[in-house]
Amino acid sequence: MLITITLEPETGSQIDATALSHLLRKHPGRLQTFELPVGNAHVFYPEYSPQRTTAALLLEVDAIGLVRSKRFRGDNGVLDYYINDRPYAASSLLAVALGKVLRSAMLPISETYPELAIAPLPLRLEVPVISTRGRDGHDLVQRLFAPLGWVIEQRPIALDEAYPLWEDSRYSHLVLTGTVPLHLALRQLYVLLPVLDDSKHYWVNDDEAEKLVRQGEGWLPEHPERALISHRYLAHQRDLVAAADARIDGETPVSGGEAVVQGPRDGTPPQPLRVLRAEAVMAALKDCGAHQVVDVGSGSGALLHRMRKDRFFTRILGTDVSARSLEQAARTMNLDELADVDKDRITLLHSSAVYRDERIAGFDAVVLMEVIEHIEPSRLSALEDSIFAAAAPRSVIVTTPNAEYNHLYLSLAAGTMRHEDHRFEWTRAQFSRWAEAVAERHGYEVEYRPVGEESEGAGAPTQMAIFRKAAA
Repeated sequence: MLITITLEPETGSQIDATALSHLLRKHPGRLQTFELPVGNAHVFYPEYSPQRTTAALLLEVDAIGLVRSKRFRGDNGVLDYYINDRPYAASSLLAVALGKVLRSAMLPISETYPELAIAPLPLRLEVPVISTRGRDGHDLVQRLFAPLGWVIEQRPIALDEAYPLWEDSRYSHLVLTGTVPLHLALRQLYVLLPVLDDSKHYWVNDDEAEKLVRQGEGWLPEHPERALISHRYLAHQRDLVAAADARIDGETPVSGGEAVVQGPRDGTPPQPLRVLRAEAVMAALKDCGAHQVVDVGSGSGALLHRMRKDRFFTRILGTDVSARSLEQAARTMNLDELADVDKDRITLLHSSAVYRDERIAGFDAVVLMEVIEHIEPSRLSALEDSIFAAAAPRSVIVTTPNAEYNHLYLSLAAGTMRHEDHRFEWTRAQFSRWAEAVAERHGYEVEYRPVGEESEGAGAPTQMAIFRKAAA
């Protein structure tokens, strides 16, 4: 299956079309291949000039590999597993490739062209084959893309060109043209391609609701077909749709879709990993005697909310690079309704983990809970500088996924990471090497704790490092 992205500025425009390669972060001079759980994805440029540049994403689906994968959601019937349209028609498989290969371009960030990363651009998106399942399939394309400002050219594909009197197939050739920011266009495709197909090749869980909320930011909340989009994207699972709707409307955060990894031992119900992780961080903070805490990359405020309810913590600061996440955190904690004495304990700041910020200095502890894996490896030295050198708290607590546990985590296929935005996931040995080197460079001692039920040979699902300033 194929998708092409073309940037063609109007005559006289100051925009150089070759900027597309910088925004996509893919080199125009060579074919690049990426191994994915569903097959191999290739990125190349059929045309490249200042006047018009086109990037192509070609996905070669491993149909047999999908059948063998435990995560595969096949259609009913034995033959349907092997004889289907998945290698050809754009679907959730292509959405996976978009999310993995072009995930950096789905953020409004570019070091080379920061202004173009957020600006509306004259784009042309072409998908040679889309599936339009259902009686309203052809009309559905208009209902999904027209409200977003796209001009739609949809040509039905004949069932058999040798018999023109036959009805058309349920497939179409789709071209979208419009002036849209690139990151927004990619996120819209990421969500709407599976919606058109009304099927997903993998099991849908709570994490999909989080993806829908994140990728739908800026366009989904006001979409007239939001209900249909949510139901199809989340495989018509009502509880997930309700959770996503609540998050979009700012009522309550989505659980995060993490597996329950600890079984009941004393009659109590099992706990999701996200709960175990937050409780482990809270315990570590108290063990360190940290009354004043910074939660860097605080997201929607799950840890902040716990600290707010615990009087042990006298000063709480949450920071995040996303202003929207900070707004969600404020709603999660009901900041507007708190008494003044509680409001004075809590501060939310727009800040990045990889830049020095004097406002996070002077605290007892800094928490990086599931943060480092979202940072490019080349930027970890900047994070180390901002946290361990500049802020230099008495304690730093870091949690991150344990890659050795992934084959046990939601039956992930080998080489698959837990989240589409993860830049890496470390084994215990890799995490230890990084932590020991950081501790040595900045005068800390480090302790490791498992989070979640441990498995022989694989360890725990989450690994935690507790850095304490070494005694003089």
